[in-house]
Amino acid sequence: MTGTDRWAIGVDLGATKIDVAQVEEGGLLRYRLRRPTPINEGPAAVEAEIVVAVRDLLKIAGSSPVGMGVGVAGQIDPNHGVVCFAPNLGWRNVPIQADLSQALELPVVVTNDVRAATWGEWFYGAGKGCNDLICLFLGTGIGGGVVSGGQILSGYKNTAGELGHITTDLNGPPCHCGNRGCLEALAGGWAIARMAQEDISNNPSAGAYLLKMAGGQKEAVSAKIVIQSAQAGDPLSIHIVNEMVRALIAGAVSLVNAFNPCRLILGGGVIEGMPELVKQIDQGVHQQALAAATSSLQVLPAQLHADAGVVGAATLAMYSFANKGGQY
Repeated sequence: MTGTDRWAIGVDLGATKIDVAQVEEGGLLRYRLRRPTPINEGPAAVEAEIVVAVRDLLKIAGSSPVGMGVGVAGQIDPNHGVVCFAPNLGWRNVPIQADLSQALELPVVVTNDVRAATWGEWFYGAGKGCNDLICLFLGTGIGGGVVSGGQILSGYKNTAGELGHITTDLNGPPCHCGNRGCLEALAGGWAIARMAQEDISNNPSAGAYLLKMAGGQKEAVSAKIVIQSAQAGDPLSIHIVNEMVRALIAGAVSLVNAFNPCRLILGGGVIEGMPELVKQIDQGVHQQALAAATSSLQVLPAQLHADAGVVGAATLAMYSFANKGGQY
């Protein structure tokens, strides 16, 4: 296999869908297959679905990959590719790397889903050519990755990048992690929905527009509905979004001061829904962070969008297997 036709399989495993793609050297996404995740049938059924999808992809591709990378929303043992805990999947201690490698007779590497997305943005997205960057992905939760000195930080127990769990308010609301005042508990999608629902309960008249947008069901108020309502001029939604922006700026300032990146890359569903957030966070960080840390800092939107996970997972596989772990 020559240097121009090498490719890898990228898998983005989520609670609702399995995304499998052929990604060529250079980051080109050639073929892609999507299947629903049979989450209620257990890990073995999910792994079997991945195997079927990969075999279908191999038939389409007509050649052999250097390996396969898998991104999973959970905590990963990097030495053995075991999913230690994936709350959205309901998994504990699932040896997905060994299972898939044996079934497909391919080398497999497993990583956290947001770290996989960071690989994609670093090599082929908004971080291309930069060796000191932070990716912050804002969706239902908040996660990310840190590249420092040309290396993605993993930490002693492979939990580096839990950027959504930096504390931004000591007296803030409880987070799903057990702490209080985490960035995610103030600005994650689930937190935005929670704040809106609480405000509707406390002041039904102020929440009337949001309630109408949710079909009269308070529990149906989501972050997407809040963002759309804010863009339509609803005062309560604007207040909630402004509080979210304040939290995001505070969190971003802490990250910039701590890691001194040359680029802060913002992605995820919340950013997709409110692209103007990038400019607001950029202004806030430059006003509040250390001048030395922001003198050359760029705050940029992610470029790969929904492709970041599969492209990044495949990129990690190329990095891990194409040249026996060397840069390629």
